[in-house]
Amino acid sequence: MEKHTPSLIIGIAGGTGSGKTTVSNVILERVGAQRIAVIPHDAYYRDHDELPPAQRAQVNYDHPNSLDTELMVEHLQQLKQGKSIPLPVYDFKTHSRTDHTIEIQPQPVILVEGILIFAEPALRPLFDIKIFVDTDADIRFIRRLERDISERGRTSASVIQQYLTTVRPMHLEFVEPSKRYADVIIPEGGLNVVAMDMVVARIEAMLRNNH
Repeated sequence: MEKHTPSLIIGIAGGTGSGKTTVSNVILERVGAQRIAVIPHDAYYRDHDELPPAQRAQVNYDHPNSLDTELMVEHLQQLKQGKSIPLPVYDFKTHSRTDHTIEIQPQPVILVEGILIFAEPALRPLFDIKIFVDTDADIRFIRRLERDISERGRTSASVIQQYLTTVRPMHLEFVEPSKRYADVIIPEGGLNVVAMDMVVARIEAMLRNNH
């Protein structure tokens, strides 16, 4: 019987709009997408189908309690053991979890992306490498505004209100302090060529050592 090699789990955290996805894409491109499974923390938002739509929109989605981190921990442990998982699919327009799931197969590298992943004591020990993407607040806000209007059907007024009432306070309370748990802090995210060269080299070295 072939011995299973545990996956290398890499956490990529940072504030909203910091460029976590860009960092993930550089790693996917350079390490090889066929060797990587991507698990976004925001697929694990708790379902609020018991609430009417107006109340769903009022939930603080930037607080750690809004995410089903227990399920994510369970799924990451299963992937590390070589088992596939049913990744939840969340609909940001209706603020609810859909009936669909995506089957994710274990891969040599598991990329976990999320704003709050280092703020969660249960998640931190699972990461072999912890990367924090550090980007100025004004740049992050502009990216968030553009994304939520174009991809999530929001109005600029609702995005600004959400930013001021929950996104910014939760960033200061949970996201920014979680930076101290990172192994690597990358200013300017995936555009920082030197940092990305070092991260990719480290991943490749760890993969070689795993075999």
